[in-house]
Amino acid sequence: MSKYSYEEKLEAVLRVVDDGMSLRDSAKILGTGSEHVRRWVMRYEQFGSEGLLLKHGSYDGDFKVSVVEYMHQHHLSIAQVAVKFGIPSDVTVGKWERIYYEEGPIALYRENRGRPKKMKPRKTKKLNNYQQEEDLIAEVQRLRMENEYLKKLQALVQERIARENGKEPPSSKN
Repeated sequence: MSKYSYEEKLEAVLRVVDDGMSLRDSAKILGTGSEHVRRWVMRYEQFGSEGLLLKHGSYDGDFKVSVVEYMHQHHLSIAQVAVKFGIPSDVTVGKWERIYYEEGPIALYRENRGRPKKMKPRKTKKLNNYQQEEDLIAEVQRLRMENEYLKKLQALVQERIARENGKEPPSSKN
């Protein structure tokens, strides 16, 4: 939701347009900066009272490129272009211009800008008691086989060391 209601914006604009009040005085009454009121006045003059209801939207790459190029062809400010094209925030146009010059016009077509999406937690499949028991039994059997293998390997290594040293291998108790 907007910080200022439509009615508050309209009152501030009408004080400037109809009553001839300065931007600063009208903004002071509302408790905001004169830049806000200036933007509202520009939108009001371009689109009428509906201009104060502009909502944020998503824009495709062609639109972004055309806005930046129009701004430079006609030597307009960022705020003027935002009003002309009905973009609620002139900061948005400023970002587009920066991207256009730093990364090129193709970068305005990318949609992967901004904060990365949070990763979804992995869904672990729930096993019933029977499946869990089967899995545990299989794991125990695998570990027992691994343990037996390591014991036999250790015995073979000890026999080899004993042969190399000229001693009798230790007797196995199996």
